[in-house]
Amino acid sequence: MAVCARLCGVGPARGCRRRGAAREQRRGGDGDSEPDTDTEPEEAAGAAEDEETERIEGSRPSPGPAEAGRPPLSLLELPPELLVQIFGSLPGTDLPSLARVCTTFRRILRTDTIWRRRCREEYGVCENLRKLEITGVSCRDVYAKRINPRVKSGRFMKILPDYEHMEYRDVYTCLLHRYRHILGLWQPDIGPYGGLLNVVVDGLFIIGWMYLPPHDPHVDDPMRFKPLFRIHLMERKCATVECMYGHKGPHNGHIQIVKKDEFSTKCNQTDHHRMSGGRQEEFRTWLREEWGRTLEDIFHEHMQELILMKFIYTSQYDNCLTYRRIYLPPSSPDDLIKPGLFKGTYGSHGLEIVMLSFHGRKAKGTKITGDPNIPAGQQTVEIDLAHPLRLPDIENLRDFSELSRIVLEVQEQVRREEQEEEQRQEGEDRSQQAASQPAAQPLGGGEGAEGEETAAGAQGAAQDQAPASQPFVLPMGVISRNEDYPRTCRVCFYGTGLIAGHGFTSPERTPGVFVLFDDDRFGFIWLELKSFSLYSRIKVSFQNAEAPSREAFDEMLKNIQSLAT
Repeated sequence: MAVCARLCGVGPARGCRRRGAAREQRRGGDGDSEPDTDTEPEEAAGAAEDEETERIEGSRPSPGPAEAGRPPLSLLELPPELLVQIFGSLPGTDLPSLARVCTTFRRILRTDTIWRRRCREEYGVCENLRKLEITGVSCRDVYAKRINPRVKSGRFMKILPDYEHMEYRDVYTCLLHRYRHILGLWQPDIGPYGGLLNVVVDGLFIIGWMYLPPHDPHVDDPMRFKPLFRIHLMERKCATVECMYGHKGPHNGHIQIVKKDEFSTKCNQTDHHRMSGGRQEEFRTWLREEWGRTLEDIFHEHMQELILMKFIYTSQYDNCLTYRRIYLPPSSPDDLIKPGLFKGTYGSHGLEIVMLSFHGRKAKGTKITGDPNIPAGQQTVEIDLAHPLRLPDIENLRDFSELSRIVLEVQEQVRREEQEEEQRQEGEDRSQQAASQPAAQPLGGGEGAEGEETAAGAQGAAQDQAPASQPFVLPMGVISRNEDYPRTCRVCFYGTGLIAGHGFTSPERTPGVFVLFDDDRFGFIWLELKSFSLYSRIKVSFQNAEAPSREAFDEMLKNIQSLAT
């Protein structure tokens, strides 16, 4: 401990350093040099504080004759600007512990440069607190960040809090660090509809952006987004939560972190969500935002019922929601395409968000947003990568019965293989019970690895056998919401799709065809429904959304599916 104290320059080391310096002087000076005289502890502490104050302010004291030619023995002997660089490279979570070491460290840690660096490196905050009044912003930033929605003009300083007396240490400790657990991707609990929320650090704000698919049926259009809530510092050491729902500007809200990977929001002024024209005006406004059209433009009666049902169901929450964390799927070099989030067409339900992930010989499409038939969290499609399909020529492909015959033959083959696998597994279980040898248990793991190798081999064989691209056309009688689908594809696989009645009644998996068009688009033909869904990749760089491990991602999928069920 004494050695550590001398190296760090804390505790009794202050006196030790002074006495050591005096001994150096006695050795290097004349024999009649003055003896070592200790000062009182209070005087030494006061002198040290005065000395450190001068050093922090930038005026390093000139070294004495004994200190001029030796390396520093303590961190406290380093120049203050060097200590600022060292402390600024440490994680922000370690700085409070460092401040408890001594008063000098605590004084240096008041340097705002340290906290500005931590805000930038850990949370990407690039704004300068002292120059916000001359910084221009985009329309999106003004919409999301302005304090008074009635302010339509003027500089940025008129619509932001006064940051003149705010410090980066306040931003880090009271805003970024305090709410770090809600950053990332989340799925709101809105019954069967779900949703996609991305909570990010946006300048000196934390904003929850709700991502919405483009208007049906334009699946290739970019995603839409709107802010649901924001958190920022109106005063030092006091973070303010505001609800952004409605059309009357930001108002008082509340956020509660329920448990790990779950938090809830509450609006304290729901009257801001109401409109002067009543529910009819609210419905028309919601319909224009959600669907990009009026009710008169929608002639399909069933579609009108679904739209009205969704408005009634979702508007009752008034932005008082519970969110559960979701992760982006991990990728592997053996994956058919890069996994991720896609937007796809679902008939009268419009566009929905689906997460594509790969699991050995299977690929799964999980709904992030859903509908009353197949709710969010359910596995909408499953692709068998071990069973590629060779499509007929373009003329025969137009015949739905020919495509159906090919798919049903593969379905029968899959059933036989599953039965054989079950019988083989039962035989192994009986032999293990008869032999009672624990050494026979690792067979399951080897089988899984073999299955993954088989799937990878099947993918490679399918891509090798099939041409780089082949003509594709939908069979006659198959309905598609988007007629602008690609006319060439890379490869096709056998798959199953989940269908159910209203309220997720009588769910069943039916055969279908997975069609890979390119790296960013794929389709699925539902044979029983005679329907085609086109999916297009969501090209948004979501922050703090990577799964910490494969196991964490699989557990997340199980959780959202169990909640949906």
